[in-house]
Amino acid sequence: MDAKRSNVKLVIAGLLLGLFMAALDQTIVSTAMATIIQKIGGFDKLIWVYSAYMIAMVVSTPIFGKLSDMYGRKRFFLTGLILFMLGSIMCGTAVNMDQLIIYRAIQGIGGGAIMPIVFTIIFDIFPAEKRGKMMGLFGAVFGISSVFGPVMGGVITDSISWRWIFYINVPIGILAVLFITQAYHETRNSRKQAIDWLGAIVLTAGILFLMFGLQLGGSDNWPWDSMKTISLFIASAVLLIGFLFVERKVKDPIIQLSLFKNKVVTGSMGISLLYGGVMLATTTYIPIFIQGVFHKTATETSSVLTPMMLGVVLSSQIGGRFATRFRYREVMLLSALTLIIGTSLLGFVMDDQTSRFVITLFMIIIGLGIGVSFSLLNISTLNAVPPQYKGSASSLITFFRTIGSALGITVFGTLQKSAFHSDVKAIPNMDPLVAEKIKGGQALLDPAVQKQMGLSPEIINTLLGKLADSIIFIFQWSVILPVLAIVFALLLGRARLEIGKAAGGSQGKPGPQGPQGEGAGKPEPSYHGG
Repeated sequence: MDAKRSNVKLVIAGLLLGLFMAALDQTIVSTAMATIIQKIGGFDKLIWVYSAYMIAMVVSTPIFGKLSDMYGRKRFFLTGLILFMLGSIMCGTAVNMDQLIIYRAIQGIGGGAIMPIVFTIIFDIFPAEKRGKMMGLFGAVFGISSVFGPVMGGVITDSISWRWIFYINVPIGILAVLFITQAYHETRNSRKQAIDWLGAIVLTAGILFLMFGLQLGGSDNWPWDSMKTISLFIASAVLLIGFLFVERKVKDPIIQLSLFKNKVVTGSMGISLLYGGVMLATTTYIPIFIQGVFHKTATETSSVLTPMMLGVVLSSQIGGRFATRFRYREVMLLSALTLIIGTSLLGFVMDDQTSRFVITLFMIIIGLGIGVSFSLLNISTLNAVPPQYKGSASSLITFFRTIGSALGITVFGTLQKSAFHSDVKAIPNMDPLVAEKIKGGQALLDPAVQKQMGLSPEIINTLLGKLADSIIFIFQWSVILPVLAIVFALLLGRARLEIGKAAGGSQGKPGPQGPQGEGAGKPEPSYHGG
C-alpha cells in the first residue's frame, strides 16, 4: 500500500464494515426464517437457504484468494462487496424459496472474496508489531456479529419486514465500497501468471460434490447408505485427488501445495478445521438444549449464545495481543486446553437439571477457547508464507473452517439422531413410529407438532429429556476435536511473530515459482516454519 496516499483509518473502517456485513448475514437470517417460510413457503427446502451460501463461499474462497495474489487485493475485495450487495438486494425481492436459495448463493460468492482478503489487506498495510492488535480487532467481529445478528434479525423482522434483513446490507456495503475506493491504494510488483482454469474447475466440482453429499446425506430421499449418496462422496474424492495432481503440474496453481510443507501452515489449517466443527456444533445444539429443557421458544432463546460470543470477542483480542509476546504453540495449546475443559463440562457435567447460570458459565469457557483462533491463526499463517502467497494462505483458513463446520454439523447431527432414536425406542410402550415422525427430536420444540401428534404432556417431557440426553452425547464426542487440535498446535513448533527482521531469512526465501511479487524487498517478519 502507498502510505503517502492512503488513509489507514478509512481503510480500517471499510474493512470492518465489509467483514461485519458478511459475518452478520450468517447469523441474522436464522432468526427470520420462520417468518420467511410463512410468507413465501418452501419449508422442505429450508436447509438450502444456509447450504447454498456455505457451498458458494467454500468454492469461491480459494479462487478469490489466488486472484488477489495475482492481480491485487483491492479489486477483488470490491468485487466481493458488490456481489454480496447484489445478492442481498435479490434476496430481499425473492417471492419463493427457489429464488431465495439462488440469491443466497450469489451472496456466498461475495462472502468468499470478502472474508479472506480482509485479513490479507491487514497484513499488507500494518507492520508486524501492530498486526496482533489489528487481527484481534477483526477477529472479534465474528463474535460481535453473532451477538447482534439474532437480536437484529428479530427486531427488523417484527418491526419492518423480513426483507430488510437483506436490504440492511446495502448501506453498510456502500460505505465500505466508498471507504476502500477512496482510501486504499496498493502498490504491486506484479509478475506474469496464468490462471489455473483446470484446477479451478476440478476444485469447484470436487467441493460441490462433497458439500452436496454432506447436505443431502441422511435425509429421507438420500440415506447415508444409498448408492446415490455414496456416489457423491466417491466423485468428490476422485475429483479432489485429481485436483492435487493438477496442482502439482501447473505453473501457477490455485493452491500452492508446497505451502503445506511448512508445519505452521499445516498446523493452522488443522486447528481451523477442528475448531470450525466445535463452534458450529455448539452454536447449533446449545439453543436446542435450552429450548427443550427450559421450555423456551425460539425467539426467547435468540440471545442464548451471547455469553459464548462475548467470550469469543474477548479471547480474539487476547489472542492477537499474545501473538507478539508468546509462541503460537503456547497460545494455541492454552486455547485447546480451555476448549477441552468447556466441551467436557457440556458433555460430562451438564444435564437437564443444570441451571441456566451454570450453562452460561460453560458457554463463556467455550467462547474463550474458540475466540483465540480467529486472530492467531491468521497471524501464524500469513507470517509463515512469502508475500506472493498471502491471499491464497488467508483464503485457506476460511476454507478449512467452513469445511470443518460442514463436516462437524453432519457428523454430530448423525450421532445425535442415532442416539435419540435408540433412546426413544427403549421407552416402554412407545410407538416406534414416533421416533421416525419427529426425526432428531427438534420437531418436538414446535407446539404445533406436539398438538398434531396428540402426545400427552408426560410423554412430551420424556421425549424432551431424551432429546437433551442425545445433545449431551454429541458434546461428549466433541471433546475429541480440541484434543486433536493439540496435535496440530504442536506442529507450530517454536514459531512466533518476530518483529524487525527482513524477509529473506532462512525461512523467508522466495517461493518455488520464482521471485517474490507484492512486498518484495519490504521489511517483513521472518517466515518461520517452526
